[in-house]
Amino acid sequence: MLHHGGSRLSKLFCSPKTPPFNLPHRLLINYKSSSLSQAKGLTSLDEECDDFFLPWLERKAGAKISSVLSIGKSAYGRSLFASEIIRTGDCILKVPYTMQIGPDNLLPEIKALLSDKIGTFAKLAIILLVEQKMGQDSEWAPYISCLPQHGEIHSTMFWSEYELDMIRQSPVYQETVNQKAKIEKDFAAILPALEQFPEFFESITLKDFMCAHFLVTSRAWESSKGLSMIPFTDFMNHNGVSDSIVLFDEDNMWSEVIADRNYAPGEEVLISYGKFPNATLLLDFGFTLPYNIHDQIQIHLNIPHHDLLRDLKFELLQHHRTPTIKDAIGFNCSQDTFIIKEVRSPRGKGKGLPQSLRAFARVLCCTSPQELNDLAMEAAKTDGRLARRPLKDSRREFQAHQMLLSHITHLMQKYDVAIKALAPENFPSMSNTFAPRRQMALDLLTGELRVLKSASTWLKNYCANVKSTIHCQSR
Repeated sequence: MLHHGGSRLSKLFCSPKTPPFNLPHRLLINYKSSSLSQAKGLTSLDEECDDFFLPWLERKAGAKISSVLSIGKSAYGRSLFASEIIRTGDCILKVPYTMQIGPDNLLPEIKALLSDKIGTFAKLAIILLVEQKMGQDSEWAPYISCLPQHGEIHSTMFWSEYELDMIRQSPVYQETVNQKAKIEKDFAAILPALEQFPEFFESITLKDFMCAHFLVTSRAWESSKGLSMIPFTDFMNHNGVSDSIVLFDEDNMWSEVIADRNYAPGEEVLISYGKFPNATLLLDFGFTLPYNIHDQIQIHLNIPHHDLLRDLKFELLQHHRTPTIKDAIGFNCSQDTFIIKEVRSPRGKGKGLPQSLRAFARVLCCTSPQELNDLAMEAAKTDGRLARRPLKDSRREFQAHQMLLSHITHLMQKYDVAIKALAPENFPSMSNTFAPRRQMALDLLTGELRVLKSASTWLKNYCANVKSTIHCQSR
């Protein structure tokens, strides 16, 4: 029997919900607690949904989906709760592949008109738009009716310019702009095909497509069978430290979830969407965590135009560059872009600060062609990676890391200003939409600042050690 885990499809980056705010039912985790491992108690059964949804799904599937879970409402929205004792290792739900919405559900006559360049996200979005238009005539009507509406979505894709300005300091700001532009391009590409089916798309708008696209982004799971939406399973909220994930059984052709701990009746049952930082959670899912252990930050370093060795340094870095890749939060990372994670040990080896960042700084601090040539020769004699060892000249090594420290300190100052601007007293009147978004912006910026501070602390200690070595050498 073949099992493999699926993962949330994150292009980049579901949200804590506090009782005063009406946030998306499944995308909401905890604003008030820093530990998502705490039990979340059942506030009330979602009788309207619980009475019809699971029975409908099981009738449609012709199989039992779950006998230990109930749909309920907590302080965090619609969720799944233990209806009886659940023990570690129990299979708590099984959803057959036939009950999952994938690209094969796209009407053939629509599919025939779409370009081969149209991706799976857009195709699934079109499927949702068709089913929404069909209303109660849709075979998926009970599921479609449970999906969040536009006003309940808090991804930065739907923030106003005023709201986006709160996170301008974060890389999420630019990535939001980029993602919106991409979706607009996708919509323009599919619109001629959609216009051939006025019964479904007569009044379709970019806003409609963006909403459907977000529902796919935030709810679909990736597996070896491709991208699919899994009804009922996507009512489960996220726990960043949970070991439970959606598993795919290819032999029996179903998706399942195994409990990673014991649950008492009435406890909310949680799974992990993936080890995502708040940047990913906010853009792709529409929520943040107050303390996210997976937070990280993207920073940029450039060779100054006034550097007399700029061309030589650029050529050297190009020769030793690694391919452009997508980092854990989905950004396209070039050779002058680096992802810093929280440095847990201020006096350790600096795990969290990428070696490539430190290498880049060492190259930047070279002041002669000979120094650059020495780095190239050293790389050729080892594993080919450039400037991964401390520079032989301790003064130059100190200078390289002092430069990094200065750059990070400058970023920290900017983050401090941005965070102070989010103080409640600066917003005497907040709407039900703006209030949670301000909190999400604060969670995002605070987490990224925490990562910068950890890097700063480590760099200060490293520079102090190098400086001590310099003093010893000068005696």
